[in-house]
Amino acid sequence: QVQLVESGGGLVQPGGSLRLSCAASGFTFSGYTMSWYRQAPGKERELVAAISNTGGSTNYADSVKGRFTISRDNAKNMVYLQMNSLKFEDTAVYYCKGRNHFYEYWGQGTQVTVSS
Repeated sequence: QVQLVESGGGLVQPGGSLRLSCAASGFTFSGYTMSWYRQAPGKERELVAAISNTGGSTNYADSVKGRFTISRDNAKNMVYLQMNSLKFEDTAVYYCKGRNHFYEYWGQGTQVTVSS
């Protein structure tokens, strides 16, 4: 049974930091590109960051470059999103996604709220 379980969301003040985690199971994690997406109320889901299956390549949305860092640990089947210098506009539900050439899996999401 494939599972992607996000954790680490919460309420944080502007300028603060959070680290999101995504625990994967039920598929060959090291063969999948992993990504973080987010969806704010009334907006389309958007790509935040992605990391290749080996971790050797990453890419980021322009809006988070220099503030967010995606990483993975293939030995633990985990992917992370370190979020620093958080802004009000980072408020959203954050989703973890895994994909290869044939399959795509999504987690249920974790809420991140940036508020003073």
